[in-house]
Amino acid sequence: MKLTSVMVSAFVASSILLSGGIAAAKPTGMDGNYIGAGVSAGVTNGGENNDAAVLGGNVQGRYAIPETPVSARGAVLFGGDSTAIMPMLTYDVPVADNTNVYIGAGYSFVTDEGENSPLGNRDAAVITLGAESEVSDRVVLYGDAKWGIDAYEDSSADAVSLQAGVGFRF
Repeated sequence: MKLTSVMVSAFVASSILLSGGIAAAKPTGMDGNYIGAGVSAGVTNGGENNDAAVLGGNVQGRYAIPETPVSARGAVLFGGDSTAIMPMLTYDVPVADNTNVYIGAGYSFVTDEGENSPLGNRDAAVITLGAESEVSDRVVLYGDAKWGIDAYEDSSADAVSLQAGVGFRF
């Protein structure tokens, strides 16, 4: 049994080392900047008044920092009685031509503390995970999830919001 494990491990390790010389086409991903708009849906509830899940809209933008896989992003989620405004930094990973996935973090500033927005009802740290793709000349489709950590007043609940939209690349 031990010999089999050692042989399998050696085979896997040698395969990885030898495959390093094989040329593989790397996806180019999507570069450039865009601004877009779409829908936003809060999918959580903090359990108190003004904590209900909210359906609304979003305006999001991306500024690709040249020569790096990092982007500065901004998002405004509106709906309910308040608006969540978020500056964020993301790490962008090309997965296909003109397509990226990204993960990042930022902070959500709620305009009316205590009133519901698609991402909770108080200021909170935010983690985002999403994808974006240029589907035709200057037209970008994007979608992401935002996780607001401890984003409800009088509750230790986190908030989650899902966004999708269409952007103009410039």
